[in-house]
Amino acid sequence: MLHAAVEGKGSRVVLVHGFTKTGASWGPVAEVLARRHEVVRVDAPGHGRSADVRADLWEGGRLLGDVGGRAAYVGYSMGGRLALHLALQRPELVTRLVLLGATGGIADAAERAVRRVADENLVHLLEDAGVEAFLERWLALPLFAGLPSDAAGMEQRMTNTVDGLASSLRLTGTGTQDPLWDRLGELGEAGIPVLVVAGALDDKFRSLGERLVDGIGPTASLELVDDAGHAAHLERPDVFLDIVEPFLRSG
Repeated sequence: MLHAAVEGKGSRVVLVHGFTKTGASWGPVAEVLARRHEVVRVDAPGHGRSADVRADLWEGGRLLGDVGGRAAYVGYSMGGRLALHLALQRPELVTRLVLLGATGGIADAAERAVRRVADENLVHLLEDAGVEAFLERWLALPLFAGLPSDAAGMEQRMTNTVDGLASSLRLTGTGTQDPLWDRLGELGEAGIPVLVVAGALDDKFRSLGERLVDGIGPTASLELVDDAGHAAHLERPDVFLDIVEPFLRSG
């Protein structure tokens, strides 16, 4: 069972964080959403108080549905991929879906193999250097260039463990993910409204977001967070909420 914290009242919204974060990492986004919704902040497999849970993306999606129930799901990066796997296997639980900085996977087998090697190298770095040194290297990646240090949430990230993060890299990394591009139409067929969000400065995931919307069909739309990169909800939480709140309330 995944650990989850619940706050607020109203229609249920489940928040699923990205790699190296925890449910607490949603910070002001969760606080604002809890004014109108019952907000469930989940610790993903291998993270936070779910550090001992070992699960790949399909099993992680199932566990997410077990703890979240029927709800709107908001997932960031790894959390978006977990929520996507949930929606494909248990669409009856997902009333609305928000995918921030997410992907349908790496289609090319050779590229996936390269990514698996890269993730395994990260595991070795993590095991050799420990969590704090690993996080410093992780947050120095170009992907997070626009993330201010005071919004990075190091305190929450530091509650993670070497073993938990290593299992997450090995079991839920994009190198191990089955490509889902050919299945995205199932979300449209199930009638699930999907909001795909990307930072306007995050060229890679803006392109992937466009591809997600094309694959899902008319029930999906793309919105960009101005002046934000990959961690758009942390860089510009006000703009992210201006985009996401109306979508959640329209259900």
